[in-house]
Amino acid sequence: MATEKETIQFSDSALSKAKEIIGRYPEGKQKSALLPLLHLAQSEFDGWLSPAVMDYVASLLQIKPIEVYEVATFYTMFNLEPVGNHLLEVCRTGPCWLRGAEDIVKRIEQKLNIKVGETTADGKFTLKTVECLGSCGTAPMLQCGATFFENLSEESVEVLIEKLAKQKRSSYLRPTEINVG
Repeated sequence: MATEKETIQFSDSALSKAKEIIGRYPEGKQKSALLPLLHLAQSEFDGWLSPAVMDYVASLLQIKPIEVYEVATFYTMFNLEPVGNHLLEVCRTGPCWLRGAEDIVKRIEQKLNIKVGETTADGKFTLKTVECLGSCGTAPMLQCGATFFENLSEESVEVLIEKLAKQKRSSYLRPTEINVG
């Protein structure tokens, strides 16, 4: 993670990907690349978007920083504060709650000794509840990085946490291949 004195810059591979994304749009319409660039930036910079990172994205798109802030603060999928290496986002809408999401949240809280909105002391896990993740037929479910875990039970969540604990960081760009059930 960059400090205030360091220059924020994508790695060579991420910068190449950013240029490819920006190149999809006609001249003068680069702002259309904002959402995918924010996802790329969040993945590149420890799972969250600092003001310096958002300023960097604005410079790449040749737009005003406020235009980036407006988007990043609107969508809950962007983290504006540091999060753990594995961000567990449990769906809290009706179908998931009816099928046991509340018990899933309680089990995660017990297993990790944190509450919703908190990060474990070792920085490995953050727990959030979120609005619909669009998988009502496979409720209850949670998202970790780019991966959906569906048809969860209290037991499968424990298995998931144990497997994630052995990994460095969940990817926001590529689904993780973890079997929990």
